[in-house]
Amino acid sequence: MSMKKIICEMCEGTEFKKENGEFICCGCNTHYSVEEAKGMMIEVEGEESISAPKDNELDNLYMLARRAKEDDNSENAAKYYEMIMIKEPTSWEASFYCIYYKAMSCKIAQIMSAGNSVTNCLKNVLTLVKEKNNDETEHIIAVKEIGEKCSAIATMLFYGAKNHYDGIDYSIKNNYTQEMLNNCCAARDILYTFGDLVESIFGAKKDFGETAAKAWKLGISLHNSLMSNFAQKEVNKNIIVEYSEKVKKYDPSYQTPEVNTTSGGCYVATAVYGSYDCPEVWTLRRYRDNTLAESIFGRAFIRTYYAISPTLVKWFGETQWFKNLFKGKLDKMVKSLNEKGFEDTPYEDKNWK
Repeated sequence: MSMKKIICEMCEGTEFKKENGEFICCGCNTHYSVEEAKGMMIEVEGEESISAPKDNELDNLYMLARRAKEDDNSENAAKYYEMIMIKEPTSWEASFYCIYYKAMSCKIAQIMSAGNSVTNCLKNVLTLVKEKNNDETEHIIAVKEIGEKCSAIATMLFYGAKNHYDGIDYSIKNNYTQEMLNNCCAARDILYTFGDLVESIFGAKKDFGETAAKAWKLGISLHNSLMSNFAQKEVNKNIIVEYSEKVKKYDPSYQTPEVNTTSGGCYVATAVYGSYDCPEVWTLRRYRDNTLAESIFGRAFIRTYYAISPTLVKWFGETQWFKNLFKGKLDKMVKSLNEKGFEDTPYEDKNWK
């Protein structure tokens, strides 16, 4: 006795459901019209199943997942890798990309959670890479691929959080600084953790070390761009220096970036008076936070000031003519502000960068 069955052209599965006039493969979710389904029917004897061998079905799922990955089709890639995970839970590729693609589709409020999920999966993923076989060349290729994707997701999450924060109005921005830092640091930690794990799991061999160093360099760059927002600047500076030394083991030419541990703001006044924490600068900082920032024009001035003044101070801040040019004007302004009630006592900033 013969019977007819449909075989999916994509994954060679034989289980289908009919929905809205279409046949849908239960294995890979590919949709077929009635005419297409008829064309895929074959006759089989008795009740014998013609399902594709398990290995072949798994190969087809990998093919579909990788094709979706190459096409930047995150939704399909995530779907196929999740199917692979069910069939092959020891696959490093599926273990990593299931988490990776979920993180790629996160919203702003989910950035910290997404970053942490990627970081938390890395130990298991890299261990699976090493345990799969003894082919070091395959290990190197896999680790480099994971490193490239870690760099991509960390950068995306970091700048998603940073750009969102930069778009918040200055009058309320200070309320969201810690949230921004939490999100950005979760993204940065993907890179630091990846490099640390590569070194600990695969050792300090050249190819692995260089891949680890590449991740650390990007982590350092992202980390350093946040320095003006940290309250514990020395702690964060020490972390940057620590990872810079790690990088130098594999790239001796690497230069530790200049880390600014002073609070951001009042660049010109700081250069003129020699300190960010002195009575004159405390007065000016109060004026900036409590008067300028209260108006649209004042906030526009603050934005412009922070765009221009750091470069001016970097170029000319140590020169005497620069200090002489501004000191008289600033002295008069500080005196006027003190007379209007602006105190010259120690002051904690709001965040304006």
